Amino acid sequence: MRIVLVETAGARNLGSVARVMKNFGLSELWLVNPQCDRLSDEAIHMAVHAREILENAIIVESLPEALMGCQRAIATAGRIDKGDMKVTSPPQGLSWLSQVATSAIVFGAEDRGLSNAEIQHCQQVLRIPVNPDYPSLNLAQAVGVCCYQWQLLRDDPKSHENLTSQIAQDLLKSAPIDLAPREDIEACYQQLEAVLLKIGYVYPHTAAHRLRKFRNIFDRANLSPSEVAMLRGILRQINWATAHLD
Repeated sequence: MRIVLVETAGARNLGSVARVMKNFGLSELWLVNPQCDRLSDEAIHMAVHAREILENAIIVESLPEALMGCQRAIATAGRIDKGDMKVTSPPQGLSWLSQVATSAIVFGAEDRGLSNAEIQHCQQVLRIPVNPDYPSLNLAQAVGVCCYQWQLLRDDPKSHENLTSQIAQDLLKSAPIDLAPREDIEACYQQLEAVLLKIGYVYPHTAAHRLRKFRNIFDRANLSPSEVAMLRGILRQINWATAHLD
């Protein structure tokens, strides 16, 4: 599992995240447009013995880039707008991620969290249960909770009291689910939007809202690489056919 941080502003937070990742055996850190120097004295000081995680962190400009190669991704959020996106707990969300070979958990900037547009690049939203009188968690604390939950899952998949029996059974499957990587699904969504705009099913001012519903439908379907390829082939044919109409 990779940890993805979007526009992290605090070098001390970044160093603390690296430290807690190493505490729980995680090493793959992706930084989306970081707003601080990951190798600053503050970051290195807080990382203690996890400097190599900061040095090896992969820096990208956008969230879709950070999710390339992932089959599933979960966004973390304290508050979200009511909608169709599934909201899950740390035990269930991390269990869901563990069913595939490559996955990511995404954390937003300290001052704003993740935007609705950023959340749409993930399939589920994870919320950590906290005291409603003071729900704001420090970034490194939130990462630490998720890393701890991941460690519990690796130690004993059946130890989670909050998991349903169906999830527990899924965890014990011998082979990971063959899901299409996120970059292929994102490309399919972009292709779908272009076709729907072209045929007049959506308009520029309504496209984002409508596409969000399509995203929810297809993400629930757990599409395989061949299924995504089939859908993209259909969209290419529709695009060709509409271009040749009299």
